[in-house]
Amino acid sequence: MNESPFLTKIKRNLLVFWKWVKPYLIKFHQKRQRFWKRYHVNKLIFLVMLTMALVASTYLLFLAKTANVSTLKAGLEQTTTIYDVNNEEAGTLYSQKGTFVSIDNISESIEKSVISTEDKRFYKHSGFDPIGIARAAVGYVINGGNIVGGGSTITQQLAKNAYLTLDQTFIRKLKELFLAIEIEKVYTKDEILEMYLNNSYFGNGVWGVEDASQKYFGKSAVDTTLSEAATIAGMLKAPTNYNPIDNYDAAISRRNTVLDLMGTNEIVPLEEVDAIKATGLTLVDAYSGKEGYQYPSYFDAVLSEAIYTYGLSEEEVLNKGYKVYTSLNQDYQRAMDESYENNYLFQNAEDGTILESGSVALDPKTGGVFAIYGGRKEHTFRGFNYATQTVRQPGSIMKPLAVYTEALEQGYTIDSMLVDEPISYGEDNYTPENFDYQYEGEVPMYQALAESKNTSAVWLLNEIGLDNGFKKVEEFGIPLVEGAEGDGYLGLALGGLSKGVSPLQMASAYTTFANEGVMSEGHFITKIVDATGAVIADNTEPEKKKVTTPEVADQMTSMLMGVFSNGTARNNNPSGYTIAGKTGSTEVTFNDEGGTTDQWTVGYTPDIVITTWMGFDPTDEEHYMETGSSTGVGPLFKIQMENILPYTELTSFNTESAAEIIAAEEKNEVDSGDWKQEIKDTVDSLGGKVKEKSDILKDKIGNLFNGFKNKVTQ
Repeated sequence: MNESPFLTKIKRNLLVFWKWVKPYLIKFHQKRQRFWKRYHVNKLIFLVMLTMALVASTYLLFLAKTANVSTLKAGLEQTTTIYDVNNEEAGTLYSQKGTFVSIDNISESIEKSVISTEDKRFYKHSGFDPIGIARAAVGYVINGGNIVGGGSTITQQLAKNAYLTLDQTFIRKLKELFLAIEIEKVYTKDEILEMYLNNSYFGNGVWGVEDASQKYFGKSAVDTTLSEAATIAGMLKAPTNYNPIDNYDAAISRRNTVLDLMGTNEIVPLEEVDAIKATGLTLVDAYSGKEGYQYPSYFDAVLSEAIYTYGLSEEEVLNKGYKVYTSLNQDYQRAMDESYENNYLFQNAEDGTILESGSVALDPKTGGVFAIYGGRKEHTFRGFNYATQTVRQPGSIMKPLAVYTEALEQGYTIDSMLVDEPISYGEDNYTPENFDYQYEGEVPMYQALAESKNTSAVWLLNEIGLDNGFKKVEEFGIPLVEGAEGDGYLGLALGGLSKGVSPLQMASAYTTFANEGVMSEGHFITKIVDATGAVIADNTEPEKKKVTTPEVADQMTSMLMGVFSNGTARNNNPSGYTIAGKTGSTEVTFNDEGGTTDQWTVGYTPDIVITTWMGFDPTDEEHYMETGSSTGVGPLFKIQMENILPYTELTSFNTESAAEIIAAEEKNEVDSGDWKQEIKDTVDSLGGKVKEKSDILKDKIGNLFNGFKNKVTQ
């Protein structure tokens, strides 16, 4: 095939360019060589590298020497302890990280499986494996400077778990190596293996091979079969991914990989490996949770916050022996737990599906979570938490956030008259209706809020401006989706969100009204201290956000008090207490007979904010609530308040209810009118008497004057 003229031209030009540039390149290379030899650059580079290596080695040796590895075994047995709002011990994430057993009480199958998989030259090296390091170095180069694993011995892994972070960095690998050498000087191989097996993580909150054997196979570590031992060893690579409870197929695949390694290393005959690979696993969970984990939902949430807010790993929090200080109030938590023991409050579905609920109690001044209830199903370690993780439609508890706060800020008053009648809005003729289909034409604002008038809320949002209401909701910390396809429509007034909210988010928003217009975001942890006493997380002075003025917050509270005194929650007002708050619910859309998908109640005093949600997860035609919030979630909320409020300081509100304020103003007007009339009557009476006396005096003076005149005339 002939070359195109264009390509021929390019080649010719490149050849001309090369002939021109070649002499210059040769001269440059010759000068570089003379300079390199003259100033011994190779030697200088080598000397700098040696110096850097010496400094780094000295530093790493110093770290290893000061790590005090002689206390390693005792240090690994320390527990992470949770402290409550009074700095009193509330429990441990586990009473110990694992049931510690001696190496004699661990089956040889586990020992051989782990050594074959993690460090087959364990008994031959002195803490580090040159062959493994070389393999890791090749991987480091191939993967562009990223550590991809390999090279770490069991001793190094023990050092990493005990002293270092889990970051895959070159410096951390060097630290591992020096620490491993020091560990090997102090402990025997069996002691090192014993510590490693007793303090490795195996998923589902389980540490150590003894508890792992109980959790997954219902037996002691000394009694495990080779198949079970290989499964346990396989979990070390990724406990979450390879434990047989959560990922059975992946666990089987990983087990088979471990067995293949044992066959390749001639630890187990290949025939036996093939026979075991053809079998499955019989799972038996005989592991009993530790007594120290006494507030499961709360401790789960603490662990999640440590991970997602403070960047710690689950393994670190459970394994490092931290002191975690929280806002937990144990009296409140026990009272909330007791409230949920009243099963008659929950009407489960006919097929037995559990009616779920989540609740959270906050300190309005700080946002610290006093107590939570995460769900009615049997607790699983770090399972789904309906207090913090559920995302549901808020219904009418959105009205104070989206409508009434902004209206007060714009100059409306608690007794401003609002329209209460069905009105169609926009091109799509959006027409909200009241839940009872009753309309009064016009109602004062405080009554519209107390009775949760849908028509009035939407009308008012339209009057104050949808954009203003949208922005105000976001100021309350509720995430919204912009645009007409999101939350930018008048249904925002009624809580029709595209995503929804959690009880924790709504409780945080309502702290604004209980805390003079300042919102405190909900959180669990106030401080984390490591085993050395160093503070690694400090939230003792959490950030706050001013959402509205103290005056508007008091006005909102005065109106929200009416919800419990004479509004939608009047039947759920805690006996003997004065609280403010709001109810809400969302209706089903799949039938004309009624029913609700979500029910909410939020209530607060100056001392506490409680938000409670109830509903089926998921909701469908077979699983929905036939009641409204006043007979569904309401009674549960009432019991919670009555159980918890006696433990609070019972601080009074700075305001009275809106109805009382308006009644007092009307009475003052009446009294003022009566007073003015009395003054007028008195003045009139006095005026009459003065006139009467004046006339008499005038007559007497006239008579005297006439008499005097007659005498003069005579």
